[in-house]
Amino acid sequence: MPYEDGARDQGGAALSREEYVESYRQLSRTVHDAGLMRRRYGFYVTRIGGWVLLLAGLLAAVVLLGATWFQLIIAALIGLVMAQLGFLAHEAAHREIFASRTRNEWASRLIACLLMGLSFNWWMAKHNTHHAHPNRENTDPDIESNLLALTPAAADRREGLSAWLARRQGYFFVPLLLLEGLNLHVASLRMLFSARDVPHRVTEIALIAVRHAAYLTLLFLVLPVGMAFAFVGVQVGTFGLLLGGAFALNHIGMPTVPAGVHLDFLRRQVRMSRNIDDGPLSRLLLGGLQFQVEHHLFPAVPRPNLPALQTLVREHCSRLGIPYTQESLSGAAVTVVAYLNQVGLKNRDPFACPLVQRYRG
Repeated sequence: MPYEDGARDQGGAALSREEYVESYRQLSRTVHDAGLMRRRYGFYVTRIGGWVLLLAGLLAAVVLLGATWFQLIIAALIGLVMAQLGFLAHEAAHREIFASRTRNEWASRLIACLLMGLSFNWWMAKHNTHHAHPNRENTDPDIESNLLALTPAAADRREGLSAWLARRQGYFFVPLLLLEGLNLHVASLRMLFSARDVPHRVTEIALIAVRHAAYLTLLFLVLPVGMAFAFVGVQVGTFGLLLGGAFALNHIGMPTVPAGVHLDFLRRQVRMSRNIDDGPLSRLLLGGLQFQVEHHLFPAVPRPNLPALQTLVREHCSRLGIPYTQESLSGAAVTVVAYLNQVGLKNRDPFACPLVQRYRG
């Protein structure tokens, strides 16, 4: 049975799945003709160089400051820089920086492994699945969490302490995000040592080992043991808060799709993603992902081209009657907390997706 999302052709009939597919092809041609796929080398050279220099300056500040609890401010700033490098590694992996696939891959691998301490291969496998099936139950790895119940079905499976936490998970959300950085590091290493057929496995392990060894040696040589552990905790916590928060604001609280439901690419990407109002703060905290809808539709479009792309996408969605979601930073945060608590209470109604309602009857 075709899913109706409000779109009509000139005769008033509902658009078919094939017509949605053709409409995306038309939009893609418009995007290419507008030059929005053009590489922006100057932007990325200055961004990568700037953040790497700032990281070097902050590490030098660790040495100069010595044993003082003011070091925790430096730790939080390094966590911020790591998140920014994460956004850049993400863009390289999506082939936004270079025309060459190989150059993009190695740029992302070097940033991720050598500067952040995360496996490029682990991230690619996880993130590609998310892009292919955003917010789809039992498929999107970003909504499969051992700590949070991100769908009503996940809440149904919780028992005991886990169920008690799920009912209040919105209020615990920020503290739990502070653990996301540690989770990313552990999951990354677990994949590298256990998965089969990992490309450049030895190289990635070596790069991550050098990064961790150099970073921790510096901290434990300069700082007392307790202060060094606190430094790592603040840095990793800040890193996890910013990266995990970016996903949360973009996807949590948007409709989830049952495993048996299939949507065309255009509606799948637009309906399951939330944009955040553009501005200096959202640019810093989200690294271009405030244009999440556009990024999901055209993941290879460089960050500086996304505002122009948004204009085309919003007009296209408006013509087809496809709901396009955009909120402020604070509004999105309120939505995320409300959704998490309501899902934890097994309350499906406030965030029911029309698609889900139609296919579930």
